[in-house]
Amino acid sequence: MLELINVNPSSGEPIYRQLSEQIVRLIVGGQLETEQVLPSVRKMAEHLSVNPMTVSRAVQLLVEQGWLERRRGQATRVAKREHSETTSSAQLLKPEVDELVSLAKQLGIGRDELIKLIDSCW
Repeated sequence: MLELINVNPSSGEPIYRQLSEQIVRLIVGGQLETEQVLPSVRKMAEHLSVNPMTVSRAVQLLVEQGWLERRRGQATRVAKREHSETTSSAQLLKPEVDELVSLAKQLGIGRDELIKLIDSCW
């Protein structure tokens, strides 16, 4: 699992948010399965070369959102989720799509031109 996660410290987005978003993508994409145990906070921090508190913050955020579960004395696991409440892969892209559309509007790029650009990249 650790080899699937990387963070960019020079990005404008906080590291804890980068980490939490990537873990959600791994869950939604099926690379992390329900009940699968995550590496320890210390191990993740060491692998990513970040402060353990940063990793802990990301994990806590995902626990609060229901993606992960912590039980006293046990490792952090991927939480069981009802199918109806599972976020779709497309919903995970919404913030990036919103940003892309906003940028396109600022640059005067029309909808049709943006769709052609996306199609050419696909």
